[in-house]
Amino acid sequence: MLGFMLRHMGKINRIADLKYQGITMSNPLPHPEVAEIDAVEAVVSSMPLVLPLAGAVLIFLLAFIAVSMA
Repeated sequence: MLGFMLRHMGKINRIADLKYQGITMSNPLPHPEVAEIDAVEAVVSSMPLVLPLAGAVLIFLLAFIAVSMA
């Protein structure tokens, strides 16, 4: 198996060199892009306030339901 791979590696490299000559995977000149506003990043900054408040409201509602059913 190793011998097969070594024999054909040279052929693959020659084909790849001819086919993709001058084409790079990365862009050497970056294009100016408009930064998208990520929804997760917009919400993360308010989580320290929203999460405890939502938890308090949920606990209050559950307690209210328990007291009203008793």
